[in-house]
Amino acid sequence: MEPMSLRPSPRAPSSTTAAQPVDWLGLCRRTVAAQREIFAAVRGVAARTVYEGVGEGGDHALVIDRRCEDAVFAELQTVADAGHSFQVISEERGEVAFGAASEMRLVIDPIDGSLNARRTIPSHSFSFAVAGGPTMADVEFGYVYDFGAGEEFVACRGAGAVLDGEPLSARQGDGLEVVGIEAAKPELTLPVVEAFQGAVYRLRGIGSIAITVAYVAAGRLDGMVSLRPCRSVDAAAAQLIAREAGGRVAFGDLDLGQAGLGIDARYPIAAAATDGGLRTLLDAQAAGRSE
Repeated sequence: MEPMSLRPSPRAPSSTTAAQPVDWLGLCRRTVAAQREIFAAVRGVAARTVYEGVGEGGDHALVIDRRCEDAVFAELQTVADAGHSFQVISEERGEVAFGAASEMRLVIDPIDGSLNARRTIPSHSFSFAVAGGPTMADVEFGYVYDFGAGEEFVACRGAGAVLDGEPLSARQGDGLEVVGIEAAKPELTLPVVEAFQGAVYRLRGIGSIAITVAYVAAGRLDGMVSLRPCRSVDAAAAQLIAREAGGRVAFGDLDLGQAGLGIDARYPIAAAATDGGLRTLLDAQAAGRSE
């Protein structure tokens, strides 16, 4: 695999054609550029609060969700036209096959943090993962772009993770000084906050699972925990980024090889810089689920 700063590219899918390896990083950057144009054209809360049915992931889909997904699929069509076969798992369209049967899966969330995007809160992201099989353990390339900060998180399995080209390393200090929480509904938050007393100093709610997990990779957060089950599209890319930066990631009681990438998969996620921190987060998460 080529160095991270050049062209991360998991193995090309099996094909009867002599297709060239895909420049996944370039594809992601072109998609981000297209999405920036969409956000610039659709400004203000009212303009962004236009719904278009329910996506295959189960959430109400905004028009900007659909348009941002269209931008991704336009890029994917060029990959298919070049002779590659793959299966796409995307929040709005669900599971879509391109070409012949293939083990390669592309796991996409065009806007992770749609509520933030709708309310014009800057922290929302584009998440893109490439996997050679059906589980989180099979993810080979992860990309998360934070539109608020204008930052690019990238990881290749076995080659580390970078933020805007600089190597990432999860913070390895003692304790949980700052922890991110996601799906922070009041009724879900109280039992977890109670379990955190004496173990966590401060909580932060960002509003995008992908960004929050990536912040663990960057050492900005000591850990993160979801208060309700997340979907594969929310976490597939960021979990690889966190692990490649030296962090720990858990999907409830599931091993990485048991956490599926399908559109219907649901599981809690927690990430931390240390084993001890992850254990504390999992205990609090379990306390919340038992309420």
